[in-house]
Amino acid sequence: MPSSSSISAASGPCPYCHGLGYVRVDVPVGHPDFGKLQPCTCRMVEQVEQRIARLRVLSNLDTLADRTFETFVPDGHGLPEHKQENLRRAYEAALEYAEAPTGWLLFKGGYGCGKTHLAAAIANRAVERGRPVLFITVPDLLDHLRATFNPANPAAYDDRFEEVRTIALLILDDLGTESPTPWAQEKLFQLLNYRYNARLPTVITTNHELEDIPLRLRSRLNDPDVGRIIAILAPDFRGSGTLADQSDLSSLYLHVDQTFETFDLRGRELPPEEAANLREAMELSLTYARLPEGWLAFLGTYGCGKTHLAAAIANDRFRKGLPVLFVVVPDLLDHLRATFNPQSTVTFDKRFEEIRRAPFLVLDDLGTESATPWAREKLYQVFDYRYNARLPTVITTSATLESLEPRLATRMLDVSRCTAFFIRAPAYRASRPQHKTKRR
Repeated sequence: MPSSSSISAASGPCPYCHGLGYVRVDVPVGHPDFGKLQPCTCRMVEQVEQRIARLRVLSNLDTLADRTFETFVPDGHGLPEHKQENLRRAYEAALEYAEAPTGWLLFKGGYGCGKTHLAAAIANRAVERGRPVLFITVPDLLDHLRATFNPANPAAYDDRFEEVRTIALLILDDLGTESPTPWAQEKLFQLLNYRYNARLPTVITTNHELEDIPLRLRSRLNDPDVGRIIAILAPDFRGSGTLADQSDLSSLYLHVDQTFETFDLRGRELPPEEAANLREAMELSLTYARLPEGWLAFLGTYGCGKTHLAAAIANDRFRKGLPVLFVVVPDLLDHLRATFNPQSTVTFDKRFEEIRRAPFLVLDDLGTESATPWAREKLYQVFDYRYNARLPTVITTSATLESLEPRLATRMLDVSRCTAFFIRAPAYRASRPQHKTKRR
């Protein structure tokens, strides 16, 4: 049978099949293929070209033509040094993968961090070099598969699914945003399981944590022998420079003056026991700010200094260019409720994910919120996620642990995850005579 190169170079009808598209293979009598028509190489080349053209239409890469490596900004916009390094490593990993696509590459990160741009840049580089590639968001892929069940659709489901799962390079954008129906999960598993076993090059982007992805898929994504996971720390590129790290949820700007340097230990005012207790709270805060691991909860009366210490930790972190979200609990719930307004530009899911996944979260004044069933449920979801994910969290409350929602209190009472410290000092605002040493 002629080679594909000889066919593509020929002009006019194919000299082997004379334009019929099929030939009889020259095999001896008795061979299983003797006398049977086989597709000519010209026909096979045509079928491959048609398949690639169909996949390019599915990819809709024309709308992403500007997402290239040349238009990507590897250092971001006004990012702190550690995030610049992280984003550049992601860029270099994508560039290296585009040169020789092997194995799997998973980009995960927040909205607008650049992961889709890098995935599209890989796809556009493949198109430039004539390589078959399919770039598609996961919800769109599932919609295309569902559409084949329409009798008027010229594409058969089996053909379409086979094209997708066997494509030389598959790029799936926004995994986790699809509707989690049993059918959708089954199709995704069949697709990824096939490509996993066949070791076919695959690029995936997601703004979800791996533990939120169904176990059957997660086990494939998490295999270091097959793929590599790149976590992008950069904030939304559409934000305003370094202020992008400061969420509009955060009220830390109201506490800029509450730092470790301005904290008053009240040594001349308090009795020795209370002064020592306040000094211990300060030292605990400094230690936690240097290496924030687990949770830190300050309990005490209003005005005792717990919010100042929590803000000092947050300000120390923010001055170092590290992300922090400081929010008063009632305000947090108000922000979530506001997303139900038809005029809201932020969806509930995005706002809620921003809170519970925050790299560093300060929850001020826990216990002052309206204790409706909805509020209790949302707070529990935030607490439970951060507890299991071991995300650094600082909590202040003037309530006793016994009076808090039991599901929240149990998380704060776990000494392996949370340090709960009771500040014995009275309120700064309280009128209290200066302590005097008793004479004997």
